[in-house]
Amino acid sequence: MKNKLINKIESYDNLDLQTKKAETDGDIMDIAAKDVVTAPQSSSIIEIANLMSKNDFRRIPITDPGSGKLLGIVTTMDILDFFGGGKKYNIITDKHKGNFLSAINAPIKEIMTVGVKTMTNTDTIVDTTTLMLEEGIGGLPIINNDEKIVGIVTEGDIVKKLGKLCADLEVQDIMATNVITTTPGTPIECIAKIMVRNSLRRVPIVGEDQESQSKEEKLLGFVTASDILKYIGDHKLFAKLFSNEGEDVVKVTADQLMIKDVITVSKYDKLGYVADLMFESNIRGLPVVDEDSGKIIGIVTIRDLIKAVVQ
Repeated sequence: MKNKLINKIESYDNLDLQTKKAETDGDIMDIAAKDVVTAPQSSSIIEIANLMSKNDFRRIPITDPGSGKLLGIVTTMDILDFFGGGKKYNIITDKHKGNFLSAINAPIKEIMTVGVKTMTNTDTIVDTTTLMLEEGIGGLPIINNDEKIVGIVTEGDIVKKLGKLCADLEVQDIMATNVITTTPGTPIECIAKIMVRNSLRRVPIVGEDQESQSKEEKLLGFVTASDILKYIGDHKLFAKLFSNEGEDVVKVTADQLMIKDVITVSKYDKLGYVADLMFESNIRGLPVVDEDSGKIIGIVTIRDLIKAVVQ
């Protein structure tokens, strides 16, 4: 994969990228975010959810306050897993005996991901892209020789740099067609499970359009992992917390959270246009809709664009 990417890069002008580690900073630092927000492992789960929601973060590195060394990372999927989507929900049911209020105030170290894949400040964009694709990772912390974080790089950063390598392809060349959808009445607990179990960050909501005489199923909205996280982080869950049990919180349904003004693309759109649309709208996944019927026929994500770079 790495050699294929190098060969493709060399066939384009104005992509002067390194292919070997640098003695000081590699070209990965040219595209990385350097002002990285981190948190200690003593931070509570709800504090991290709030921090991610308010700043629209998809991941937060967890570091040791004394040494500054990386200890782990928390992503939106870790929060969703805990919130009812996966194995980390057992922390609520087992460790906290079903006491949801106690569980969300537990330290973040209980749900953070450890053994984090990282890059170093001397690494290349090519190596970073390769690791992201091989591991299916959306963001990588960058550390120096002292194991302290000096940056973070995401799928979006890679696409901004290398997107011209796939700009002329069409959406239909790379879109996923086996789209998992759900209906407006689905509780967010179930949506979280769909996301975690299928490694999805977004789920289209489909059903009958009540404003149309047609009874055909159409795209009505979209729920993303960030939407659910914002619901948690906005303290709306406390308004729903009529007991210490989490059941009262997770019964809110998709139609109460979903984005209704959905930005869509067609299967004939060029990937260069799609990438620009993603960055302008701060969206990392777009539904592909049939222009005649309005039905969803696929989905294209920022990760699909990275895969297309080496296609």
